[in-house]
Parts: sequence; structure tokens; C-alpha cells
Amino acid sequence: MVSRGLTSVTGFTASGISAGIKKNGRTDLALIFSPTPCAVAGVFTKNNCPASSIVFNKVRLRGKKAQAIICNSGNANAATGKRGMDDTKTMARVTADHLGISEKLVFVASTGVIGEMLPIEKIKNAVPTLTASLSKNGGHLAAEAIMTTDTFTKEIALTGRVGLKNICIGGMAKGSGMIHPNMATMLAFLTTDAHIDPNLLQAALREASDNTFNCTTVDGETSTNDLVILMANGRVRGALIDKKDAVYRQFVALLEKACLHLAQQIIRDGEGATKFIEVRVLGAKSNKSAREIAFSIAKSSLVKTAFFGQDANWGRIVCATGNTREKINLEKFDLAFGKTILIRGGVYQGKEAESRVAAYLKDKELCLTVNLHAGLGLARVFTSDLSYDYVKINAAYRS
Repeated sequence: MVSRGLTSVTGFTASGISAGIKKNGRTDLALIFSPTPCAVAGVFTKNNCPASSIVFNKVRLRGKKAQAIICNSGNANAATGKRGMDDTKTMARVTADHLGISEKLVFVASTGVIGEMLPIEKIKNAVPTLTASLSKNGGHLAAEAIMTTDTFTKEIALTGRVGLKNICIGGMAKGSGMIHPNMATMLAFLTTDAHIDPNLLQAALREASDNTFNCTTVDGETSTNDLVILMANGRVRGALIDKKDAVYRQFVALLEKACLHLAQQIIRDGEGATKFIEVRVLGAKSNKSAREIAFSIAKSSLVKTAFFGQDANWGRIVCATGNTREKINLEKFDLAFGKTILIRGGVYQGKEAESRVAAYLKDKELCLTVNLHAGLGLARVFTSDLSYDYVKINAAYRS
């Protein structure tokens, strides 16, 4: 069930319109709304030059309540000084006024070109239409409105058993380039009808994000504006989820499933990407070690270009594995492409194995597995290949 994305959750409406921010006239202003206040959670970029919206939302999150999120695309409102923060506050105030809610319950997100002043008058003039357009069927329009270099919308809606109740989680995301953990040039918005304590909602989102959004990389770049915001309206009444018990674990599992879908969609839409690649590292000394090695492989330009060229250049993977702080025993090093082991105990398995790998590399979805046989640590990271089109897209981004 993905048709309405985040508005598949009872009680949420959304809209997406064109405010004239983008040069091409496409939709660029989105709104998500709940008629009742929600518990809210958020995770944000760790870039040390955060956009005003990130600073603003971190403060707003202290209230643990939200009712609306307004998001513009086409302009990041980052590196814009005091005026940038004033414009973020204006977006929240004008939205609150037209919705008839407290300004403290409005969150703001922006994405697009860095360093340009936000056309705030265009946004102010568009908000009346944006709020009037709110609809139960507006999830897809909102998903379209947050896109930048994306080639398709990323949406999810799923239902699962949590305790004695069925709950729904919906979401949308944008992102295709500048993707790397904590977060990336990505935005994600999630809704749920679960009845959950705000502190546990925050813990659940952080855990789900660490296992999904923060396990992706397209180009090793982390942007100034990235965030994930989750609103829970509590429409499914029942026992409040207020402790980390089995019911909480069920909620986290469902949330992680939704986040994983969105994260993988972002990688599949990686700028210029022709391959979706899962990098698995097994047998490391710890999960932390495995994660470091997996990211070293996944973000390597040489590895990614080899995947684009459908070249089983295993030497590049060995190099990327060694370019970490972890000590590697090559005599225990195994490397497999799909089900074919190309390196066993550090030894190349020959042309026949490589020919099978060469055929496998023609697929669009690939799995690379490294086993170090040094412990119980494991990790998985999702990445894409690096093609000519990535350079073309980013060379022409501002034009």
C-alpha cells in the first residue's frame, strides 16, 4: 500500500503546489497536517554548517509536539545568515496563521541550492493555496513537491500488528545525490497513528534511522539540510507505548521496515546510478569495525566505477577494505559477488569464477559480501555505482 503515502495514516492530510521557487515551474512547496497535536521525533544532519531550518527544528523539537510540517524545494535557505533564520520563522508563522494553530507546532524544512536567499514573498503568497489544498489524497503531491534532482517520488505506507492493535506508518522522502550518513541531502517525513510516548518515539526513530538512512551512501557527501521527522497522532487508542518492551520492539521493527524502503529508494535513484548495491561485511571484530569497512568499500570511487563498468576488479575492494583503521588478515579474507566466491582465504579463485561474476555484474541489483573470519561483527550498507551521468548532473545543478 503506497498510493497515498503518508496520508494513508488516518488523520493526516497533505498538499503540494508550485510557489514559483523552481525555475522550471514544477511543484516546490509541500505541507503535512494533523488536525490534532502529535508526538514528534526528529533526527538531523551532523554537518557543522547547518541550515537555519535545522537549527530552528532542533529548538522546536524540545516541545515534543507538532501539528504541521511545511517544506520547500529548490532553495536550501542555507548559509543565508540572520535573514535565512527570519525567513524560516516566517514560514512557520504564516503557515500557523492559515491553519489556525499554534506557531510552536509547525516545523520547517528546505532543500535545494545553498547560499541563495529564500524567495519568502512567493512562499507567503502561496501558503493560502497550500493550506486550502490539503487533502487525504495529497500525499503524492507533497512527495512530488519536495523533489530536487530526484527522478521519482519515494513513498511508503504499511500496516502491522503492534501489541493488540494494527497500526499504520506512512512516509515520503527525497534524495538522490549528496547522500551519506548523518544524514545526506535527503529529507524524510513519516506519520503514524500509534499511541506512543514522545521520548520513546524519539528513541525508535533514532534506532530505525541508524539501521536504514544512516546505512546509505551515494557519494560520501553530507548536506546542510538533512532531517527525518516523525509525527504520531495516537489515533489507534489503547495502552500507551511507554516502555521498551515487546510492543515497543514491534513498533521499531515496523518503523524500520518503512525507513528501509525509503532509504533503498533513495539509493536506487542515486544521481546517474545504474546499479543498486548492498555491501555486507561479516566476521569483523565488532559491528563498528564491520560498519567502517563496509562504508570504506561502498563510498570508494574506484569500487563504484568498477561496478558501473561491470568489472570484477576485486583488487579495488581489497584496497578499500584496507583503507580503514582495522587490521585485516588477508589469509582469512573471503570476497563474494552474489553467490560466487571470487577470493577465498585471500586467494583468487580463477577465471571460471570471474566469468560467473562478470555475468552477475550485468544485473541492476547486486550484493557484495566480505567475510573477515575475525569475530562476530557484521554490517550492511547500501550504495550505487558511479557513472558519467553523475558528473553531468552535478556539473549542471545550478543551471
